[in-house]
Amino acid sequence: MAECSDRTGYLRRGMRSAMALVGPLLLLLVTGCGVHTEPFTDQQGRVIPGSIAAMERLEIGGVSQSIWFRGRSRSSPALILLHGGPGVSEAALFRHYNAELENHFLVVYWEQRGAGRSYHADMPPESMTIERLLDDLDEVVELVAQRFGQRKVVLLGHSWGTVLGTLYTFRRPEKVAAYVGVAQVSNMAQQRELEYGYAIAEARKRENGEALSELEAIGPPPYRSVDDGLRVGRWTERFGGTFYGDLSTGKLIRAALRTDEANLFDLIRFGQGNRFSLLHLEDEIAQLDLSGRYRSFQVPVFFLLGRHDRHLPSLLAERYFEQIAAPCKRLIWFERSAHNPPFEEPAGFNRVLIERVLPLAAAEAGCPQ
Repeated sequence: MAECSDRTGYLRRGMRSAMALVGPLLLLLVTGCGVHTEPFTDQQGRVIPGSIAAMERLEIGGVSQSIWFRGRSRSSPALILLHGGPGVSEAALFRHYNAELENHFLVVYWEQRGAGRSYHADMPPESMTIERLLDDLDEVVELVAQRFGQRKVVLLGHSWGTVLGTLYTFRRPEKVAAYVGVAQVSNMAQQRELEYGYAIAEARKRENGEALSELEAIGPPPYRSVDDGLRVGRWTERFGGTFYGDLSTGKLIRAALRTDEANLFDLIRFGQGNRFSLLHLEDEIAQLDLSGRYRSFQVPVFFLLGRHDRHLPSLLAERYFEQIAAPCKRLIWFERSAHNPPFEEPAGFNRVLIERVLPLAAAEAGCPQ
């Protein structure tokens, strides 16, 4: 009995010691503390004068939102990233794959209302509208203009982010130096029809009974629920229509968690914000047809498309591009990408931004070849 009591005491002391170590870790994960962003330093470890590396929470549109600023020089042209989803913060992914851009641009990583650390459990659902998000974006643009003396910004939208980028560029050209649409939305109803057709055709070709059964049960769009669309999207990914090579959602998550700016708290918020945003923006998204109205732009327009994108089929984005009138426009294909060129071909993606978009943002040249 004494031996048993000794062991019990030992175990209790061990448990208390373990909890003393695990408790603070759990607190960090729950509160989201502990993340940071490294400053720009020279070879001697000194912070480079004029650089910026800041993660901030600011009131935008009446709610607290997360925004990061990173650039080797505060005076570099501003590049505002408009992430996908809706509700899918990609800030940590751009940090992991596209940090080279920070040497040439002042990169603004904005987590939109309802996404990432800008998601709050008490977020008013009625505030989740495209118009409200466009107003938020205008506040971000004004903030950059006032804080960094930037008369115009470059807008880079990815997937859902191209909706905000296209509409804002069309309406406020005096504030935009150039617009870059990556995996560009055009006509959402048609893009969903093509995605569903791709998924079910692949299921038949591969003789995948599970996929075929589920897709036939869902039926072609319009979908009855957000979940139906997500299920179709998962099969599109499995069949190579979202990632062309060996990249996957799981690998992107692991890449994001390897950055200094993200932890498991962000993974939890990712899921919460994505579902919240999808549910409350779906009615507007399902009816989107940018190609029917937004064709004339007063600023340079770039479409960066993955050749193998079947999630938002690039075929329709290409047709939309052909209808656009702009003082300068370029369509650039990424031959080894599907829906995610920034993360599938990061070196080539960065090069396009630096060599073709940056000169326009710096007002150095005409339309690049």
